[in-house]
Amino acid sequence: MAFSVLHFLYCSMILSPFVTFSVVAQTKANIVIGDSHTAGSSSSPWLVSSPSGDFAFGFLPQDATPDQFILCIWYAKIQEKTIVWFASRDYPAPKGSKVEITADDGLLLTAPNGDQLWKSEVTVRASSAVFNDTGNFVLQDGGSNSVWESFKDYRDTLLPSQTMEKGQKLSSKLRRDDFKPGKFELFFQNDGNLVLHSINLPSKYANKNYFETGTIESDTLSAGKQLMFDRSGGLYVLRENNQKHNFSEGGSGVSVSTTEFYLRATLNFDGVFTFYQHPKGSSSGSGSWTPLWSEPGNICKDNLAEAGSGVCGYNSICNLGDDRRPICNCPKWYSLVDPNDPNGSCKPDFVQSCAEDELTKGKDVYEFEVLTDTDWPLSDYVLQKPFTEELCKQSCMEDCMCSVAVFRLGDSCWKKKLPLSNGRIDPTLNGAKTFMKVRKDNTSLVVPPIIEHKNNRNTMIVVGSVLLGSSACLNLVLLAAICLSTSYVFRYKKKLISVGKVETTVETNLRCFTYEELQEATSGFDKVLGKGAFGIVYEGVVNMGSVTRVAVKKLNSFLLEEVQKEFKNELNVIGLTHHKNLVRLLGFCETEQERLLVYEYMSNGTLASLLFNVLDEKPSWKLRLQIANGVARGLLYLHEECSTQIIHCDIKPQNILLDDYYNARISDFGLAKLLNMNQSKTNTAIRGTKGYVALEWFKNMPITTKVDVYSYGVLLLEIVSCRKSVDFEAEDEQKAILTEWAYDCYTEGVIHDLVENDQEALDDKKTLEKLVMIALWCVQEDPGLRPTMRNVTQMLEGVVEVQVPPCPSQISVQYSLV
Repeated sequence: MAFSVLHFLYCSMILSPFVTFSVVAQTKANIVIGDSHTAGSSSSPWLVSSPSGDFAFGFLPQDATPDQFILCIWYAKIQEKTIVWFASRDYPAPKGSKVEITADDGLLLTAPNGDQLWKSEVTVRASSAVFNDTGNFVLQDGGSNSVWESFKDYRDTLLPSQTMEKGQKLSSKLRRDDFKPGKFELFFQNDGNLVLHSINLPSKYANKNYFETGTIESDTLSAGKQLMFDRSGGLYVLRENNQKHNFSEGGSGVSVSTTEFYLRATLNFDGVFTFYQHPKGSSSGSGSWTPLWSEPGNICKDNLAEAGSGVCGYNSICNLGDDRRPICNCPKWYSLVDPNDPNGSCKPDFVQSCAEDELTKGKDVYEFEVLTDTDWPLSDYVLQKPFTEELCKQSCMEDCMCSVAVFRLGDSCWKKKLPLSNGRIDPTLNGAKTFMKVRKDNTSLVVPPIIEHKNNRNTMIVVGSVLLGSSACLNLVLLAAICLSTSYVFRYKKKLISVGKVETTVETNLRCFTYEELQEATSGFDKVLGKGAFGIVYEGVVNMGSVTRVAVKKLNSFLLEEVQKEFKNELNVIGLTHHKNLVRLLGFCETEQERLLVYEYMSNGTLASLLFNVLDEKPSWKLRLQIANGVARGLLYLHEECSTQIIHCDIKPQNILLDDYYNARISDFGLAKLLNMNQSKTNTAIRGTKGYVALEWFKNMPITTKVDVYSYGVLLLEIVSCRKSVDFEAEDEQKAILTEWAYDCYTEGVIHDLVENDQEALDDKKTLEKLVMIALWCVQEDPGLRPTMRNVTQMLEGVVEVQVPPCPSQISVQYSLV
């Protein structure tokens, strides 16, 4: 219901989880274009309520960081100021940020320096706004037609009178008090089925549904067309024939009075979708939200992520609480990777590895922590049957790969290795015993900053630790440094020296950050963008003349002194590289214990998430051609045009990032092996990623820039077909290896099979054939037959004609060797 007079709330509000603040009463004739409010303003706050006063709209300060605000809508008459909609999900608005109603952008949220933080997507110019008693904030054109409304800009909550259409979704918060997008979604599929599934952040890959309404078309029933939350409190899927399908069997018989209770349905941060009620008119808004029903019934069991960690993080155990919400706990002798994320992954607080076991052979260093009815059902690597309980324990104890053994059914022993996924307590296991292998002495994983090595055996432990903690490409540098230092130890039997004090400057144009600056910029290293063997990447915001979003890579260091010098050399070189198809390094941080790299932020994620997202349509053919050209130009620059030749060594979709305009940007090239200008090849151990590795890695052949050409050829076929290079689950075994299938399609004259149902690509058959031919040249077994990246760019641009490629031959060799 529209209203003509809006008044400001006049109260002191106890905000949970927000801090207390007060506002001054104001009255406005209506909301008009140009109205604005500044976060943290003590006078004339643009904080408006619905006519009934049930809902409020404005800025709420965050509890942990009072100078950070959330622009949101919340229930105003109850003590627990429950947020039902919020604007920006990426990061809060700092104090001094402003929200304004504009004709072109509708609601516009800007930072104190004027940078845009968020805006509503209006369909036409807005001329006014209304805030309804339903909690819906609506922007209207001159004819009072809606051009944007909060009810259609879905977050994690639905309110009575709100609907959801096909293709729309709710996305959970990352954590209880963290508004960033979480890993759970309520998605209304185009086939009419309403489902719950988890997402493997930071990608958009969706795991198997752990709840669904089943409202798809059948012989007797029509498909769902709309999710309805009606004014009387009913929540159901409305079918095409207008029949109602209750969202939850548990809620089908629930009768709720909307005159006596506030209602909401929220997808909680832990993946449980819950229908809540809160009494109206109670004294001072007291009372609490009471769950009436929730789905799924047991998320610990129902959510089985075959390609992810499950409800809780890796190595964690999920137990169902009394409110049907999951409780995540680390096993004994394990602790949280991130202490601020109780539902996150757990790490062992002790050393366990085959290399370590080899050194302690014959010593009784492990014991078992015994659990009951606890399982990680997808982490098995071997089943031993028939077996006794004692044989099961003995087998795990003697197996350096075994971290857990589960003995059940009286004769079956399932051995499991880290990381453990989908952990849960399951009473249906009927007394199964779980044996977790832990060290008796609880040896710490943390390597002290200075270690005295008394014998060769300890030296090798440090060598292994450094190698295992590093990225594949940096291992080249590590191996060289380790060989020198190991030789030094063997010859003179002196102690190794870990990284001591480091110089605070690097001779380059990069900015040198302090550790405290980056800790603050990332809110205590909060939001993880990605993880790898070499480190973790966090999202942050720094001030470099203006507020700038960045990606901060925190390296897993404790590097040797020789590697420290190489690290600085890399910074000198990479800091001088600048190309529109490379992710730019902005700065760095060095302390005695930490090394961090600061890169520009890429807003559209990885090429992998764009190509392999099964929920969305294929990206446009034109965009894919643009990306293919961009990657080629970036590699050409690394190989031939920058001051020091760089071989990337790990070209794959996960290492290609996309900026605001979907320009391809190669990342992690600074971690590759750097070659001097007078070098053309190097010999080293195998590295890279399965499916993208050139065959010379396996043949003790010199490694040149042609290894990147090979990887680019595989990547080019993935861009063309929008499928992964290896798919051993494919129904047709001939399609399992993309490079082999592509060559078969080319020789048989059926390259259209590579882009089935992609009309744009089929309409551009000439370009399609050219790209496949270029890719087949790139994946030749003989490096000498592969083109250079300069040749590749010339072929892509049509400067050079593409000749008929020979059979790549022995493509599948690497899949059995990697």
